Amino acid sequence: MDQKADTTDRFQPRFDPAGLVTAIVTDAATGTLLMVAHMNVEAIRLTQETGQAHFWSRSRQALWRKGETSGNGLTLVEMRVDCDQDALLLRVTPAGAACHTGRRSCFYRRVEADGGLTFLHDDA
Repeated sequence: MDQKADTTDRFQPRFDPAGLVTAIVTDAATGTLLMVAHMNVEAIRLTQETGQAHFWSRSRQALWRKGETSGNGLTLVEMRVDCDQDALLLRVTPAGAACHTGRRSCFYRRVEADGGLTFLHDDA
């Protein structure tokens, strides 16, 4: 595979038809996957300006800051963009549980071959 190395040095996110990019959120200290959400232009701008993670809720059709009601905010350490600029990685310092269920991560269940779910240890 002979691919030319990408030399793009400008942040130019490629939004989907709904104006969103996927945001993968990890704990900067541990690397734990905390959550996956979506961001629009405004969420990205507010996250960069305030240092607090903001997202677009597809179900509520509204902008929201993580932790605005729970107090469990996500302080941005670093924002990365993938090679196609259509997905973001937010490395954060969480102030408590990232999942609305009160768990550290939204990924607390393993899918089994028989379709069952196994709850994993949650160290939150």
